[in-house]
Amino acid sequence: MEFVDYYSILGLDKNASQEDIKKAYRKLARKHHPDVNPNDPAASKKFQQINEANEVLSDPEKRKKYDQYGKDWAHADQFEQARRSQQQQPFGGGGQHFSSEDFGGGDFSEFFESLFGGQGRSRGGRSAKFRGQDYESELKINLTDAYTTHKQTLAINGKSIRITIPAGIEDGQKIRLKGHGGEGVNGGPAGDLYITFSIINNTGFKRVGNDLYHTQDIDLYTALLGGEVTVDTLSGKVKLKVKPETQNGTKVRLKEKGFAVYKEEGKFGDLYVTMNVKLPTNLTEKQKELFKQLSEMK
Repeated sequence: MEFVDYYSILGLDKNASQEDIKKAYRKLARKHHPDVNPNDPAASKKFQQINEANEVLSDPEKRKKYDQYGKDWAHADQFEQARRSQQQQPFGGGGQHFSSEDFGGGDFSEFFESLFGGQGRSRGGRSAKFRGQDYESELKINLTDAYTTHKQTLAINGKSIRITIPAGIEDGQKIRLKGHGGEGVNGGPAGDLYITFSIINNTGFKRVGNDLYHTQDIDLYTALLGGEVTVDTLSGKVKLKVKPETQNGTKVRLKEKGFAVYKEEGKFGDLYVTMNVKLPTNLTEKQKELFKQLSEMK
């Protein structure tokens, strides 16, 4: 497994504070977000690396393990367990022995051998049981899909599993699928699969938490005299009344027409519609004369 320098990815050194990590992550995530760099595989890969680095370094416990074990930080607990067992028994004879295979293969051999010297099996000729490795994955879904609870079939370790994605899932949110990680060693339990969601905004709305924001164009005459406009929502079109003398930039709230609330079936945020008054163009001479008369009356 190739070593990945999470500090370097975020442009930091090992003495960086948690606030430094948070600021660096936010800055880089905005710069390399898929919405900002559509159809750019390099930016998408960089975005994944930034999220992975932040996931580890923003968690004090994970960061401590990473600083100590480097690329093998995810197996720190297993290494410590093996170290404690090894210290309780002398090397050789009837003592307990371990090999890199007890940790799932050669990826950890060099580091493991340096700790335990490549010695063999546990007492009685039986190998120790170890939990399988946890896996990390990213799943991209459209904002319209995240609006409703739906199912998706994923291919994991050569198997197809069907998962339910609750409505209201957030961009960057992570869920755990227990037992869908790497296989356990010598009868140990399987690891878990952690899925991070990347929400692609395929709409004209801006999402902020459970609320949605939208700009609605209205003509000058409707703004002055009042009327009705048709507004898009994620649940369909609705009619919105426009009051006479509506000013440009007026914001109207449509209650419970926003985004679905995570794991609260039937509950929604609000939709905020900002009125954008469009001035008429290509006026006829008669229209210009009428506006001139209105100006003089004022």
